[in-house]
Amino acid sequence: MTLAEAAGSIQHQKIPASSGVTPQNLSSVTTHAFDGARPQSGKYPLVVLSPAYEDPRMVLTSLATDLASHGYVVALVGHTYEDSGETLANGQTPPCAICDDPALDFDSVTASRALDVSFVIDQLTHGNTAWRLAHLIDKHEIGMAGHSLGGAAAAATMITDPRVRAGVNMDGAFHPAPRPRQINRPFLMLGAAANHPPGGHDTTWEQTWAALGGYKKWLTVAGADHFSFSDLDLLLEEAGFPTPPLSPERGVVITREYVTAFFDQTLKGIHSPLLDGPSPNNPEVLFQY
Repeated sequence: MTLAEAAGSIQHQKIPASSGVTPQNLSSVTTHAFDGARPQSGKYPLVVLSPAYEDPRMVLTSLATDLASHGYVVALVGHTYEDSGETLANGQTPPCAICDDPALDFDSVTASRALDVSFVIDQLTHGNTAWRLAHLIDKHEIGMAGHSLGGAAAAATMITDPRVRAGVNMDGAFHPAPRPRQINRPFLMLGAAANHPPGGHDTTWEQTWAALGGYKKWLTVAGADHFSFSDLDLLLEEAGFPTPPLSPERGVVITREYVTAFFDQTLKGIHSPLLDGPSPNNPEVLFQY
């Protein structure tokens, strides 16, 4: 994160100064990834990641790096004016323009994100002008995963852009729920057991499950909360804030394993037994359907 992005995130999360979390130490968080690493030659599936409403794209770093290590090109999309701040090429960091709108129409936001993602795919699959390594992308194998509203955007993108062959919604309500025959490609619904059980308060998951026409899975994770599927709980734990019963580390591991297994199966044709049913190594993961 740039200093400005870190400052915007701290301000937006209303993290008090007494916590000791500063833009300087947040922006200096390091990962197990390397800038400028030389890629393996060949063609690889592209996975686009979309974060939760108001969250910066960096909170999906652990998933992005894991997918990259398994042979995917990964593009994290920062939805400008919808999050705590994205530093642009000109050095400006525009803040969220819609976060305090009481009449916000989330259906419109997911439709806007679908346009964002289709634009990104256009830029990455037409020559190397947007990214010098774009030749690595197999333009016929594209997936999308998102957290919260980003998960709803994955469904919205699949409806409008047939290039996206597989999608994942991590703990997000659908805005709107897809209608029958709109998505006949693989889709994974992965959520917190407290938020998205069958018959739960979020009826969009039941509606979407009934409408999905392709390979599909509905998995819930016991003890998870909404942020178990991003890096936020991990960062909050490091800063000394309370976390859910499911440890943030387990949340990261489960998210990585199941999302990667899903894309391995749907984009690479590699069968993953992990998706066949409950696993003794992952007792928290419940197969709803």
